[in-house]
Amino acid sequence: MALSLDPAELPPDAVEVARVGDAWGVKGWIKLLPFSADPQALFSSKRWYAQPSDRGPKAFDGTALLRVREARDHSGGVVAQLDGIDDRDAAQALRGARIFVRRSSFPSTATDEYYWVDLIGLEVVNRQGEPLGQVKELLQTAAQSVLVLRYASGDEWLERMIPFVAAHVDAVDLEGKCITVDWQADY
Repeated sequence: MALSLDPAELPPDAVEVARVGDAWGVKGWIKLLPFSADPQALFSSKRWYAQPSDRGPKAFDGTALLRVREARDHSGGVVAQLDGIDDRDAAQALRGARIFVRRSSFPSTATDEYYWVDLIGLEVVNRQGEPLGQVKELLQTAAQSVLVLRYASGDEWLERMIPFVAAHVDAVDLEGKCITVDWQADY
């Protein structure tokens, strides 16, 4: 089934926040699988951007603008009703679609709180000013979040992990694109 969606350009500050899992009910609602345990970015915007799934049949090409009528928590996920998606078949056609939200529409964070997407790519240095690497990704363990750094050692690229907790993180300077940590290069 080909959907009739409004074509759009993906905004430069777009962040992928979820995938469409499946249709939900018979009136065109979709069930989303958010990438965050706290999907406030989905609730903070009434305009989402969708790109087709990387796998399987594609019901649309390029990027589409989705106008959100309603979105809410439901059983560990998010369900949403979108303009122009009024039946189960149309909702089913969105299955697997990647959902993006403008970073500028994310809710503000409290002091010493950061969105992971804002930390990726930052340089990490220790208290002595020694470069330890660049944030490649973050992992969530049972105990804490962990910075995964990528750094060069000779001709190869290696990874270093640093717990993202106050005991090791001295400062996060988003404008300066740097994180200062109490960590040594030989740990």
